[in-house]
Amino acid sequence: MTTGAYVHGYSEREKERLGDQANALADLLHHDTVYPAGSRVLEAGCGVGAQTVILAAHSPRAHFTSIDISPQSVEQARIALAPTGATNVTFQVADIRKLPFDPGTFDHVFVCFTLEHLTDPLGALRSLRQMLKPGGTVTAIEGDHGSAYFHPDSRFARRAIQCLVDLQAKAGGDSLIGRRLYPLLTTTGFAEVVVSPRMVYADSSRPELVEGFTRNTFTAMVEGVRERALAAGLMSAADWEQGIRDLYRTAESDGTFCYTFFKARGIRR
Repeated sequence: MTTGAYVHGYSEREKERLGDQANALADLLHHDTVYPAGSRVLEAGCGVGAQTVILAAHSPRAHFTSIDISPQSVEQARIALAPTGATNVTFQVADIRKLPFDPGTFDHVFVCFTLEHLTDPLGALRSLRQMLKPGGTVTAIEGDHGSAYFHPDSRFARRAIQCLVDLQAKAGGDSLIGRRLYPLLTTTGFAEVVVSPRMVYADSSRPELVEGFTRNTFTAMVEGVRERALAAGLMSAADWEQGIRDLYRTAESDGTFCYTFFKARGIRR
């Protein structure tokens, strides 16, 4: 199992985008993410800590061990958490492929927007399952770029999104992985797997989602792969720019944007 390249890059703008995404989606994705007092939770692939801040606040009496393969990301996660004053998180540089913990160490595992970047997400889930005590749970959240639809429709915008899908696949990941969570968890051996779709719908009556998700999360994510998409010859520069303009067009007063995330939960028997 290897880790695919993080197609979005590690720029300051990407760090801001991840923060915007976490804040815009906190209620949608995490209103039911709460861990009991005293429980030990492994957050696998914490990145820059955008989700960690939310997890720590929602379950202040649980203890989180938040890991990432990137030392730079782990340091940024520490910095992100510091202003909150939370003391229930331990950060550690670690690889999901070679976890430095004894089997059965944790009560729960949380993995969010990480499996999509791995060449072997099934292997990653098997590794994470070993970290759980019998009866422990896994929570996995992933998006699915194929679920995006919008008004006004645009073939240029749809093609720009497909460029991101293709680039992530070439890097070894799967940006359509949300639809695969159920078979991934059941194949890994988790029991009582339940997957719930979490749809984001944004129009001008929901300005916080238009700004936080349509503009600052999704369109910014697509826009961020411009140079790679053009270098790979996936679109002409003119068509790409039209596609990005059309995505931003969906954030205007008469536009709408829809996207579905998937949240899965399973139990280790």
